[in-house]
Amino acid sequence: MTRRSVLLGLLGAALVCGASFLNDRVLRQTYLVGNNMPVSVYGTLILFLLFVNPLLRKRHLSGGEMAVILALTLAACCLPGSGLLRTFSSSLVLPYHYEKLEPAWREERILDYVPKGLLADISQDEDTVLGGFVQGLGSPGNHIAPAAVPWSAWLRPVACWLPMVLTLWCALIALSVMVHRQWSQYEHLPYPIAAFANSLLPADADGRVPLFRERLFWVGTLAVLFVHTNNYLCAWFPEVLIPIPVRFSFAPLAQFFPTLNRGGGWSLFVPTLYFSVIGICFLIPTDLSFTFGIGPWLWALVVGVFALYGTNLNDVVEGSFWYTGLKPRMFILFGANVGLFLALLYSGRRFYGQVLTRAFGLGRSTEVDGPSVWGCRLFLVLLLAFTVQLVAVGVDWQLAVMYSGVLVVFYVVMSRILSEAGLFHLQSNIFPCCIVWGFMGAPSLGPRVLLVLQVVSMILVMDPRESIMPFVSNSLGLLEMRRVRLGRTALWCAAAVLLGLAVALPLTLYIQYDQGNAIWESWAEQNVPTMQFQNAIAVKRKLAAQDTLTASLGYSGWERFQHLAPNAACMWGFVAGLVLVLLFSAARLRFRNWPLHPLLFVTWCTTHIQAFAGAFLLGSLVKWLVLKYGGNRTYNRIKPLMIGLIAGEVLGALLPSLVGAVYYFVTGERPKAFQVMLG
Repeated sequence: MTRRSVLLGLLGAALVCGASFLNDRVLRQTYLVGNNMPVSVYGTLILFLLFVNPLLRKRHLSGGEMAVILALTLAACCLPGSGLLRTFSSSLVLPYHYEKLEPAWREERILDYVPKGLLADISQDEDTVLGGFVQGLGSPGNHIAPAAVPWSAWLRPVACWLPMVLTLWCALIALSVMVHRQWSQYEHLPYPIAAFANSLLPADADGRVPLFRERLFWVGTLAVLFVHTNNYLCAWFPEVLIPIPVRFSFAPLAQFFPTLNRGGGWSLFVPTLYFSVIGICFLIPTDLSFTFGIGPWLWALVVGVFALYGTNLNDVVEGSFWYTGLKPRMFILFGANVGLFLALLYSGRRFYGQVLTRAFGLGRSTEVDGPSVWGCRLFLVLLLAFTVQLVAVGVDWQLAVMYSGVLVVFYVVMSRILSEAGLFHLQSNIFPCCIVWGFMGAPSLGPRVLLVLQVVSMILVMDPRESIMPFVSNSLGLLEMRRVRLGRTALWCAAAVLLGLAVALPLTLYIQYDQGNAIWESWAEQNVPTMQFQNAIAVKRKLAAQDTLTASLGYSGWERFQHLAPNAACMWGFVAGLVLVLLFSAARLRFRNWPLHPLLFVTWCTTHIQAFAGAFLLGSLVKWLVLKYGGNRTYNRIKPLMIGLIAGEVLGALLPSLVGAVYYFVTGERPKAFQVMLG
């Protein structure tokens, strides 16, 4: 680690955090982050290594320095998009807007259940704070001055939420360091995304990138780049160019599979060709890529069969909003996550036991490294601090402990999936508020505590496809490949998060008050600010109809556990997910050629997995054919071509964003919208 690598890493974090909201919402190009393999980071890496690093000659950046820069930049990628700021500000001010529009909100006085200080303060100047956010304070061609933003209205909610967010994120950075040695050195995880990044980095001796000398790499890169560039130009000149299709419709075939259609599998008949997914398939075991490809089909089949008997696993069984209401699907997924988490604890029981022993100063094992021990200590302290912060906003400590435990399971499993399988776009919607709700029951929680739990989840894990622990876990794998010290870099990752937040939050608020609803999207400005209140109203009315509302509002502490009313459908779903993972884990150990990986059940019903199913099936087929008929020698020869597919798609997504930014700043007009990856 060098001083310039740290400075450049912090600069990269600031640039990603500063540019993302403008690119995503104003220019409407492929999200600069969007998933756990951000096109902005890896695309810039390729361009830098191609055009800048060679010009530095003897002062070129080494592979280790580039790994540090990537680690710091990636750590901050959890901030500007779906990880936080895509919905943060709208969630804290727009509930006041919808209260004016929704009679039920006013009738139930639902906003009174939110503790003061959690939402933006509109009491002093409602027209500016709320009206300016909705309508915008600027006008076409005339942007507002920074002083026009009502900063003071945001001081209290920012002071409440950001310490909680940063405490959790720093705890997850520490947890990443704690588990890394077990995953890397004892379980030998492949870290596919880190392996892709490592193949792009220069050799330390001369600063050149060996991969760039491979002809097949450039064949794959330029072919994919040509496809996406052509399609981008078609958006500008549709009367001149013909788009190259990357999405194929076999929709007429769906009528022959009514059970799949009934289970929501109709979109599987319209696959999209994601070249990066096909490339990733070459970096992971074939059974994993096949599992990810066949998983959504199996889930649609299961849902379709259950629907024949009147049970829809995807439907909400309590609450009123699909995304954060109670549904068996979420608990099947959570049960599978718990099963995998228990399996990970069991496989690493010796290492984790030694780490805990040393963390409390009770052992002297030489098999445990210092960073793991300090990571454990910091994780325990920060997780305790996070739990205390939950209590401070109105959550009983027992529920706060449950909530924190669900978060730990969720983030560990999510990080494991990325580190082992390279599934870079993973939106595993397991909301701790819903898990606590399902296990405790609405009568024991009451609408007030339920709403607070949902508001907390709305901020922390509303769209978890860009989460800090997967980013850091992947970076630690890359740092180890380049033999860089992990502990010190992890500390700088925390500093990068702080810097990124200091850059991104003011810029996001400024753009929102300048542009208003001209840049609104239905998800961030309509769904997220309303769903938790709609659920709380539904629960409140249900309890009132059952004449248990007054009692539920009076419960606290252990008294809630005396009135448990778990949701039966959700409990059966939890048990099913847990048992399936444990059974498949045992079968995989018992039978040599067991075809499906246990990760099937922690991914098969996640959001967006259907969009990638076709590419995973194609990628697994290509790799299987290469290994079967060409062997390892042919596989190693073709591997640069497949890495080139990933690089080409990353560049194909980044270059339109750069062109669009130049066009916007020169003309003042929005460029043509163009997206390569999922929005």
